[in-house]
Amino acid sequence: MSNDTDKKSFADDLRSRIKATRTTRWIRFAIVSLVFFLWVAWLGNWWVALAWFLLLDIYITGYIPLTWWKKSKNPAVRSVMSWVDAILYALVLVYFVFTFVGQNYQIPSSSLEKSLLVGDYLWVNKMAYGPRVPNTPVHFPLVQNTFPILNTKSYLDKPQWKYHRLAGLGNVERGDIVVFNFPAGDTVALKVQNPDYYTLVKMYGREAILNNPQTFGEVIYRPVDRRENYVKRAVGLPGDRLSIVDGEIHINGKAIPQPDNVQFNYYYQLAPAASPETVWSEAGIAVDDRHRVPVTAEDLPALRSLGFAVADDGTVPPIFVSPLTPSMVAKMTERKDVTKVMKMPATKGEYLFPEGVADDWTRADYGEVWIPKKGMRLRLTPRAWKIYGRAIRDYEGNPDAVLREDGKVYIDGKPADTYTFKMDYYFMMGDNRDNSLDSRYWGFVPEDHIVGRPEMVLVSFDKDRSIFNGGVRWNRVLRDANPDSEKY
Repeated sequence: MSNDTDKKSFADDLRSRIKATRTTRWIRFAIVSLVFFLWVAWLGNWWVALAWFLLLDIYITGYIPLTWWKKSKNPAVRSVMSWVDAILYALVLVYFVFTFVGQNYQIPSSSLEKSLLVGDYLWVNKMAYGPRVPNTPVHFPLVQNTFPILNTKSYLDKPQWKYHRLAGLGNVERGDIVVFNFPAGDTVALKVQNPDYYTLVKMYGREAILNNPQTFGEVIYRPVDRRENYVKRAVGLPGDRLSIVDGEIHINGKAIPQPDNVQFNYYYQLAPAASPETVWSEAGIAVDDRHRVPVTAEDLPALRSLGFAVADDGTVPPIFVSPLTPSMVAKMTERKDVTKVMKMPATKGEYLFPEGVADDWTRADYGEVWIPKKGMRLRLTPRAWKIYGRAIRDYEGNPDAVLREDGKVYIDGKPADTYTFKMDYYFMMGDNRDNSLDSRYWGFVPEDHIVGRPEMVLVSFDKDRSIFNGGVRWNRVLRDANPDSEKY
């Protein structure tokens, strides 16, 4: 009898709560429900639809006392909790916008100059290629991986969700400037993050890094979506064969157009009476790109043979090296206070990818390499393992895959003659070709690392100028953040 009374009591209470709900609240609930179910359909996981009952309670029934503080007699509690409530709602909104729509991103380095400049703040469209469902769902939305000042992780390692990308507006096209998580950022030495951990291993050895935390810091692992964000131009697409010949990119044996703002390092010598500041300013060379070349007595014969001016007494007018675009080279060549302009030759021994294969390559004469494509099968040889082993082992989820002394690759403990790729991969490069740590140094970018496409420069600051003296680049505000992409 008591159970029937309890059920009736609950039913009566539920009906009374529903009847007491204002029409405007029902309208808001209907709109929120429609948006929620559209999002669930896009997500493709109908288990998430169970969260609708939470929305029902928030808007209609009110059994969960989320707004208990509004009934408090203490004005301080009501005031503080109103702020907490507003902040939590804002963080939830930011989380969903940053995860599924887009977010801002700052250009920290010169690898894409002059296409994108250091100090550009971009709006990155995550719907362009389809937003990723977070691998690491529990994270603070305003920072990538580390709380500033506190220097602690801004995310929880668990739970970890499998890679899944929602339907987007298109695919990565050749020439697109793309934001992605740094593939070699899965392992990080916290005190020395530039160069990356794997380059440090090549330079010093793994044991030296692990045994010297006072120098290199703790070595940690980061999930895919918590790795640092990089921005480069997609020059190689899945299934392409890519090579670089004298700085010119070839795809499947055919040269592709260079961006208008592509840069290479050039030596240039000034006349004895020339003003370096004038040359740099009029040529548009950034402060960080003005490097004087040291010259010794042993260098004089080589300088003379290359056509640089050397006085009879052995003195040498100043020689500098800077990244220059083709138009900048043309203008420098025409200047009377610049006596010599020469492209800087690339050298070997730059820790290029893949190790053991690229030993005779340079950043200007590179490859050929095949870029993996989902569903395509690769014949596994010792050479193929050097190129694709990291992708097979670390990106495709085969942690025990190994090349053994018998020259065969073993996956899951069994010898494998071929491997079929599960994901698409991309080859990314910066437009500042001689000053960009890109796929030539750390390899392919897997599709699960793709974040989105920059659409617009929101604002741009020149760190070499004060805010009241040209520090804001007004000519870049609301400018297209994907220049030159249509050329491809």
